[in-house]
Amino acid sequence: MERGPLAHGWADQRWTLAGIKTLIGRLLRVSYTVEGTWRLLKRHGWSWQQPTRRAIERDDDAVEVWKKETWPRVRAPRRSATPGSSSRTSQGSR
Repeated sequence: MERGPLAHGWADQRWTLAGIKTLIGRLLRVSYTVEGTWRLLKRHGWSWQQPTRRAIERDDDAVEVWKKETWPRVRAPRRSATPGSSSRTSQGSR
């Protein structure tokens, strides 16, 4: 794994759990689930990493406009919170 994904035939330069799972299967002829792969990696001292920078293409102003204008139209409206019961024997349902 230290040689990186490119050395093992992946086009991306980042490891994914699915990719590591596949590599383990190829090299060791052992099958793990993605969750099992994560546990195995943690047990051996590996940790997940997150990019420290934002994408160059990101436009924070456009994101804010989208959140204010588009998101309220897209998300489902919430149901009103009214007391009630789904029970047929409840007094409120008669």
